[in-house]
Amino acid sequence: MNIFLINLLLAGLWVASTGAFTYGNALLGYAVGFLVLWWLRPLLGRAPYFRKVPLGLWFALLFFCEVIKSNVRVAWNVVFPWSGRRPGIVAVPLDARTDLEIAALANLLTLTPGSLCLDVSEDRRTLYVHSMFVDDPDTVRKAVKDRLERRILLLLR
Repeated sequence: MNIFLINLLLAGLWVASTGAFTYGNALLGYAVGFLVLWWLRPLLGRAPYFRKVPLGLWFALLFFCEVIKSNVRVAWNVVFPWSGRRPGIVAVPLDARTDLEIAALANLLTLTPGSLCLDVSEDRRTLYVHSMFVDDPDTVRKAVKDRLERRILLLLR
């Protein structure tokens, strides 16, 4: 059985045994189930699950910080429109190959205020991104590749 499903089952058992059907209690049950499974990992064998869950949490925290920074930058530009907005479209070469990887990158880019994924090339090797702040196209490319794409590929591969 998949370790993730076992973890969800343990979380469900936790919620049922405590009788508190709340999101916080479900997250606590998931965390307790993860710790139990982590303790039993010599019996479960080598599983990428124990590496990907902390990576996913770290990625969620970093993405949340990126969204906050982008929100502040866009809000600053709305209040002070002369503060240096230089919109532009940048072609970003992709290391992502599967539909899931490309869709995750495109959606997370679009969720970040001030940027929008416009299109993917026919050969699926280039992503076209509109950004409100394009001082240097190479800086935008590097930010997309380092901040998002590399981390997404770590999670999904």
